[in-house]
Amino acid sequence: MDLFQKCWDYTPAKQTMAMGVYPFFHMLTSGQDTEVLMEGRRTLMFGSNNYLGLTSDPRVKEAAIKAVEKYGSGCSGSRFLNGTLDIHVELEAALAKFLQKEDCLIFSTGFQTNLSIISAITGRNDYILSDSLNHASIVDGTRLSFAKTLKFRHNDMLELERLLARCAEDGKGGILVVSDGVFSMEGEICNLPEIVRLSQKYGARILLDDAHSIGVLGERGRGTAEYFGLTDEVDLIMNTFSKTLASLGGCVVGDEAVIHFIKHTARPFIFSASIPPAQVAAAHEALRILEAEPERVRRLNTIASHMRQGLAKLSHVRVHDSGNHIVPIIPLLTGTVGRTLVTAKELLENGVYVNPVFPPAVPGDNCLLRTSYTATHTDEQLNEALEIIGRVFEGLADNKDIDFVIDI
Repeated sequence: MDLFQKCWDYTPAKQTMAMGVYPFFHMLTSGQDTEVLMEGRRTLMFGSNNYLGLTSDPRVKEAAIKAVEKYGSGCSGSRFLNGTLDIHVELEAALAKFLQKEDCLIFSTGFQTNLSIISAITGRNDYILSDSLNHASIVDGTRLSFAKTLKFRHNDMLELERLLARCAEDGKGGILVVSDGVFSMEGEICNLPEIVRLSQKYGARILLDDAHSIGVLGERGRGTAEYFGLTDEVDLIMNTFSKTLASLGGCVVGDEAVIHFIKHTARPFIFSASIPPAQVAAAHEALRILEAEPERVRRLNTIASHMRQGLAKLSHVRVHDSGNHIVPIIPLLTGTVGRTLVTAKELLENGVYVNPVFPPAVPGDNCLLRTSYTATHTDEQLNEALEIIGRVFEGLADNKDIDFVIDI
């Protein structure tokens, strides 16, 4: 069989294009903000991870411009060789201090961050215990490692303990427990207190993916560990710059010896070009703003609570129960792929953009529309979105023809 046969046989995306409900790659002709120009139309943005609204902040943009003027557009090499600038080192020191750990290492992308951490610190005879709903970068990091990976049911602490006991009894290697802090599709917070208790009981180490938690949780926006008061008990915390920090890249913080080891052994880090100057400067300026203006975090929590309550009052909208009211990710349950595609299209045509989520990110007929919020959304924008969402869902409520089955 020709290697490309699978490509020629792949039709789902083209099917949805032909039906006029293709949900991806919508083109923007403006910057990321609470309102955007999407395919020529004013659109309320409720599908972005721009949690603190800093991608359009003049201070962040100016920092990026100045960095390009001083350092150029790129580093032309890896951090390991010629690609380490003074601003890389300064950002690492600032992140370590902010997240209250000894040391920090920054990476060119968030995905690369998890690949590097997991593949470097786990090896043969080690175990990785991973929440079943962890991000794809964690999944691929476990595949890159030679360790044995065991998944536990989402936030199921009984199963986690059972697996920890089995690994500890084997005793041949170390154990790493990995979990998202905030799960990006569900808006749920991990059960960190139990993860910490069980990991300490069985001698495991903890890696916390706080990509959707920094700037979202905690009094100062330091993330899940601060939210629970467990910063000292979490071994490694990773973060991405493409959400709260309004840039591109990622980082990990932890003990100096562990960061030193990752820096010298992680192949995805060693063999990748370093994060460009503009992205470093933008992330650092966004961090300064987060530290100076923690009220942005409180505003974001208030918006999340307001929208969760408002959406719950809409008669034809089913809101996923995340177990909290402060995370600015609120999934709306839509069920079938067809209903999800049509609802997303109708919302966009009425001026609201949200993220449609399909299998394998969710199981079977449990599709959803992921709505996410930004600290700079105005009350007027929020209420306009509530009105549009309510109207669209009501208009489609009795339409059974849209519950069609199609692979995405």
